[in-house]
Amino acid sequence: MVDQPQPRCAPGLTGGHADGRLVAPSAERNEQPIIDALHPVLSDRRGVLLEVGSGTGQHSAAFARAFPMIDWLPSDPFDDHLDSIRAWGRHASVPNLRDPVWLDAAEDWPPMEPLIGVMSINVIHIAPWVVAQGIMRGAGRMAPGGALLFYGPFREGGAHTGEGNARFDESLRAQDPTWGIRDIADVTVEAARHGFDAPEVTVMPANNRLVYFRKR
Repeated sequence: MVDQPQPRCAPGLTGGHADGRLVAPSAERNEQPIIDALHPVLSDRRGVLLEVGSGTGQHSAAFARAFPMIDWLPSDPFDDHLDSIRAWGRHASVPNLRDPVWLDAAEDWPPMEPLIGVMSINVIHIAPWVVAQGIMRGAGRMAPGGALLFYGPFREGGAHTGEGNARFDESLRAQDPTWGIRDIADVTVEAARHGFDAPEVTVMPANNRLVYFRKR
């Protein structure tokens, strides 16, 4: 079980809407670049995709609208986030956006219907490594061809991809030594243990990466 709430959204919030929608400016900035990068992976898929750590719910609503043939299933372990995800769902009013589910990704996941994808955005660097391991273990249930996607800052070959990321990593580890920007090599080793091929890595704005693993 994750002992302490992980502030995935709170540091970047600037307030919300009267209907209960929380707002993270970073989500607004990176929404369209992520959608563009996801198109080659998701545009031909049909089925249910689980988003782990959906935070405010802004991305869930936007991605469900962008990929109408995918049933988007948001999840989060925190009640204030779940409330915001529901509010964004009401606001977006898209039929393929599911009601969110409570999920502690570090724990063994409850039974779920078959998934065609698992995605996690800006989570694993501000959570203990056991959360990343739990995501990959849970995603390992998918049938061959299933997509596992991570977005956020990563190290590559032990090095940061920018000075800003190095400072960010230092501040994260000062807050909690179990947090920190993960190396793609370490994530790849763990993903391989659960049946995933080597990743395809897309360079994203602001020194972020989209890391796509395909289930063998």
